[in-house]
Amino acid sequence: QVKMVESGGGLVQPGGSLRLSCAASPLTFRPNTRGWFRQAPGKERELVVGIRWIDGMTYYADSVKGRFIISRDNAKNTVYLQMNSLKPEDTAVYYCAAGSTLNFTHKQYYEYWGQGTQVTVSS
Repeated sequence: QVKMVESGGGLVQPGGSLRLSCAASPLTFRPNTRGWFRQAPGKERELVVGIRWIDGMTYYADSVKGRFIISRDNAKNTVYLQMNSLKPEDTAVYYCAAGSTLNFTHKQYYEYWGQGTQVTVSS
């Protein structure tokens, strides 16, 4: 079965940084898209950033542009989310996701999900 495992979450002060990782297995699982989502209490799960594998095209939510960066390691079948200049409003459970289509800008096109990792930004 396909497995997606997030790691790297934790507690960080405002202005700090964290890097999340998402390892997908098996290595033969090569979805067309990968993405990061987040869900804060009382809110819907929202797209943070998506990436189309074939050409590396990305789509960032306005709220994280200039602060977050997605990257990938094809050999490890892993994507990363570098989060800089973190704000309290970034506090949420962050989920790794993948999709089989070439659409990566909306939640409805993602069908594989990890269990999430908590990111808390607080002083």
